[in-house]
Amino acid sequence: MRMLLAVDIGNSTICVGLFDEDRNLCFRASLDTDSRKTADQICLDLMNLFQLYQYDYHKVTGSILCSVVPPLNFMMQKALTRLLGKEPMVVGPGIKTGLNIRLTVQTQVGADIVADAVAALEKFQPPVVTIDMGTATTIGVISEGHTYEGGMLLPGVNVSLEALSRRAAQLPAISLEAPKMLIGKNTEECMRSGIVYGTASMLDGIIDRIREEFPDEYVTVVATGGNAPFILKYCRNEIIYDKNLLLDGLWTIYQKNK
Repeated sequence: MRMLLAVDIGNSTICVGLFDEDRNLCFRASLDTDSRKTADQICLDLMNLFQLYQYDYHKVTGSILCSVVPPLNFMMQKALTRLLGKEPMVVGPGIKTGLNIRLTVQTQVGADIVADAVAALEKFQPPVVTIDMGTATTIGVISEGHTYEGGMLLPGVNVSLEALSRRAAQLPAISLEAPKMLIGKNTEECMRSGIVYGTASMLDGIIDRIREEFPDEYVTVVATGGNAPFILKYCRNEIIYDKNLLLDGLWTIYQKNK
């Protein structure tokens, strides 16, 4: 059985997914993003994941790496090469994606955004809006002809909440939880309501404005990322949640380039 290991290095967590030859996701796991780790430490982390989910890493025939944390790339590539016996494919310049990127500097498109866009085009008819809600909230717009038009970068939900607590002396550090009501009755409730409803309203406003750019077409919106399921239920627009959007995109990119 041929198996593919897909690794996405994000600012907060490293997402690891194992696909079988029929594109079934055997397991999906997360590790802390720590740029201080050596290749051996990363290698041990990956081995422990295979042991935890009871899969044999010797059966993995290829790997693909997507990263937005450059300081960790070398060690991760070294770890994957040591573990699997061959270098990983790295999403970056020179990799075939099938996207026509309309940016002034094409290499500035994040590898994660590219993977999201590739997966979205496989699953939905363009125009498509992708929303990836992690440490940052990234929004991409893909139109006819597999054209990546551009997008937006915004602070993530947790980043906004942490900034609010740190920069305002009288505001406490709080956990991200569902607000009990729209209009808060104490400091903590006001902060939670502001962050949750504020983020949801921001996404609704952006989606509405993007849809105005495509007046004669139906625009599909798909979201992924750790904070997405928490925020989407407060949005008024129809937004499809796809937990494995990025990993699916990595699988597709690998098939295009292997």
